[in-house]
Amino acid sequence: MFTEYLKEFKTDNGKLFKEVNKTKTLTENICINDIEITRYTNEFWTSKQRQANSIHEISYRACFKPQLPRFFINKLTQETDYVYDPFLGRGTTIIEAGLLNRKVIGNDINPLSIILSEPRFLVPDLNELKKYLENIPVYKNLKTEIDLSMFYHNDTESEIVSLKNYLLEKSLSDSLNDFDKWIRMVATNRLTGHSKGFFSVYTMPPNQAVSSERQIRINEKYNQKPEYRNVKEILLNKTKNLIKDITPSDKKRLAEIYKTALLINMDARSTNIIPDEFVQLTVTSPPFLDVVHYAQDNWLRCWFNGIDVNEIEKRITMSKTLEQWQTVMQAVFNELFRITKQGGYVAFEVGEVKNGKVNLDEYVLPLGVKAGFDAVAIIINEQVFTKTANIWGINNNKKGTNTNRIVLFKK
Repeated sequence: MFTEYLKEFKTDNGKLFKEVNKTKTLTENICINDIEITRYTNEFWTSKQRQANSIHEISYRACFKPQLPRFFINKLTQETDYVYDPFLGRGTTIIEAGLLNRKVIGNDINPLSIILSEPRFLVPDLNELKKYLENIPVYKNLKTEIDLSMFYHNDTESEIVSLKNYLLEKSLSDSLNDFDKWIRMVATNRLTGHSKGFFSVYTMPPNQAVSSERQIRINEKYNQKPEYRNVKEILLNKTKNLIKDITPSDKKRLAEIYKTALLINMDARSTNIIPDEFVQLTVTSPPFLDVVHYAQDNWLRCWFNGIDVNEIEKRITMSKTLEQWQTVMQAVFNELFRITKQGGYVAFEVGEVKNGKVNLDEYVLPLGVKAGFDAVAIIINEQVFTKTANIWGINNNKKGTNTNRIVLFKK
């Protein structure tokens, strides 16, 4: 299906992509490790495509845009098919698949991924959520076991700890309901950030939590101290923003997809709970060498959810060398080959590493072929954008390029 699509695309200079980008696609026939493959470069998705649904707006380090999985889901699957992501992250692939009425499997060795993904299949009514929140008790002068005064006002900290204790108690008794899971997900996402829409004083964007020591230096630099934030009010405001694009049919569809969803915390190299030849399409982005420290970035989220951050650090694969990374990814590809249906696909997004000096697609290609897949294409999505970062006083309006590099395989 997609192979024929690419053949037509190759000879038609992007006609099939005119709704995405009218510029001519760069098409190159290349050879990597004696594997001949065609590489296509253009802006296939992002700014010129339909804006992503608001339900995706949960911050997580190194996540890709929803338009990426949508591109492959639309082209390579039908509504009865299973779509899988072995490195779930914030859940972009499976949420987008659910919106498109595909069945889903999501896996990540980090338990935060399911905490952030699962609730968005069961979208709450805002008024009902407000009533439920009002009944969650808040206790004055509650303090946590670690010093968080550099992040939170005393009253805000009491509200956060009250909510944390309430949710952990229900989790330990296995009595979390859908409202609880939604509240936990939103609160986990609002712990720290760079606006008044977060519980904390001004800090780094919410996809990474700085250390306590660094936050003290930030407060000193900007002569700031934590102001009071109303936790329940922030939870409701964020919920309102998350669900603003969700239609009644979306809500019904996501809830229906959830009934058959499989969400697991396993090593992506060994997912024996998934049957052989079961998945039509995998869309994923693996951990990149040692450039992203997932546990370090999520230490505060882990604290809130009662997760041992050191244990997570041990479980998450952070390869120090390219050779180690290849060894791990080879085992992942072997497992993907087992669970992929005949005629199914794997879209493996690897971005760029070390400022573009290492193109992981060239290292991924032979891994997939060795596992038994056919190499279909390398697809490079280049989004030209204007840098408008003003964090820490930076004002840079120069143009830059954000590149996705995807290797597409077929079984």
